[in-house]
Amino acid sequence: MDFNLTLIGQTVSMVFFVWITMKWIWPVLLNVIETRRKVIADGIAAGEKGQKELADARHGSEAILADARSKAVQVTDLASKRGSDLVNEAKNTAMAEGQRLVAQARGEIANEQNRARENLRKEVSALALAGTAKLLGREVDANAHAQLLDELAAELEKGVPARG
Repeated sequence: MDFNLTLIGQTVSMVFFVWITMKWIWPVLLNVIETRRKVIADGIAAGEKGQKELADARHGSEAILADARSKAVQVTDLASKRGSDLVNEAKNTAMAEGQRLVAQARGEIANEQNRARENLRKEVSALALAGTAKLLGREVDANAHAQLLDELAAELEKGVPARG
């Protein structure tokens, strides 16, 4: 009977041990396991959230880079257009200045031609008076014969072709 009594004692001890374990140790173990499971699940969720945020950040940075590239292209195009506009404006200004200088030179040439014609008329008039004085044998008064000199000047103008 020793054998049976030992077996019964071991069974009662085992039942008592399982009952104590289930009553006080098992809930604590389950609580620790649940807490650990929750921490692991939160870590996994945080990792997935971090991965998603990283992917979103990559997409956002790609969009920002694309926008920056397009703006850089726009700035270069604008600078190129502005440069060509400045070149064209400088060409137009230079052409206008050139045309103004040519017109001014033509005006000066016309003025010089008119002065030269006036000087030539005066010299021809003086020569004509001198020739007339020699022919008549006396001095011709320019004031008295102003009308005659004007007619002579008009005839000389008709004979001298105008240049322009």
